[in-house]
Amino acid sequence: MSSLARRCLVTLLAALPLTALAQAPLLRIASVVPKNSPYHQQMLEMGEAWRAAQGGAGRFTVFTDGSQGGEAEIVRRMRIGQLQGALISVVGLRDIEPSIAALQNLPLLFRSWEELDFVRERMRGAMEKRFLDKGFVVIGWGDAGWVRFFSTKAALRPEEFKGRKFFAWGSEPEQQAIMKSLGYTPVPLETGDALAAIQTGMIEVLPSTPYFALATQVYGTAAHMLELNWAPIVGALVVTQKAWSAMSPAAQQALLQSGEKAGVAMRQHARKEVDEAVAAMVKRGLTVHRPTEAQLKEWQQLAEQLYPRIRGSLVPADTFDQVFQHVRAYRAGQR
Repeated sequence: MSSLARRCLVTLLAALPLTALAQAPLLRIASVVPKNSPYHQQMLEMGEAWRAAQGGAGRFTVFTDGSQGGEAEIVRRMRIGQLQGALISVVGLRDIEPSIAALQNLPLLFRSWEELDFVRERMRGAMEKRFLDKGFVVIGWGDAGWVRFFSTKAALRPEEFKGRKFFAWGSEPEQQAIMKSLGYTPVPLETGDALAAIQTGMIEVLPSTPYFALATQVYGTAAHMLELNWAPIVGALVVTQKAWSAMSPAAQQALLQSGEKAGVAMRQHARKEVDEAVAAMVKRGLTVHRPTEAQLKEWQQLAEQLYPRIRGSLVPADTFDQVFQHVRAYRAGQR
């Protein structure tokens, strides 16, 4: 064999694994959740189920801690094909389908997890169809706990928070405009900037779930928590329709089943961890402030003042009305 022929053969053999790798199914999932958190673990299990359905073929990668950017950036990366999926909250999901904001951006509306579940299940089919129309397949639904207010100084009444610098998601200018109109001071940031911002004084108040506050240790500076379930953090696992269409039927079915299972596990964990996270932070110096009945009434009045501003801006009017209709049905016992 000539030297030229040998070189060609070596080149061909060396390229074979790369060619096979390039043809293997690829699923890159991004999120802002912490590495090694229960949410991360659920995504890894989902990936293993997906790979097993393809006989072990395929590459599955999970990017955590906002390493691919904030949720708006993650959505952008999915649209241009750099990512094939994500676990994101309503903050990012509303960039795909605005109606999803109805499950998270209505303060003090939901009184329990059971009430939220009731509403979501009745809206789920229509929501998933809307996401599909926008080029995304919903694999599973999750949530991450109730938003509470963590602050550097104690505050119990809405009036006491005015003038203080609030963390606000940079991708929600409508919310920032509403806050400003009511006398609050939003500072638009990404989730990954929260700890540095609270430590440097850039913000003084962080709306956060207890688990996130514990995991990021923001409670070390924002050592006061108002025990008020302001709103749930609702999220979903989504993949692009392009990535979905490239999967085998077996892989699609495995992803749906494992995604549904992951969503249930995430919801169960989120609901359990609220009290556990608060207890852990109290042991480390967090002060919990429980509003009185009179103070709770002030917060409810603020929420009711917000609803007309939210309807048609943060939440599409028709979806806003549907959510309130379902909530009334739940409270009337129509379950």
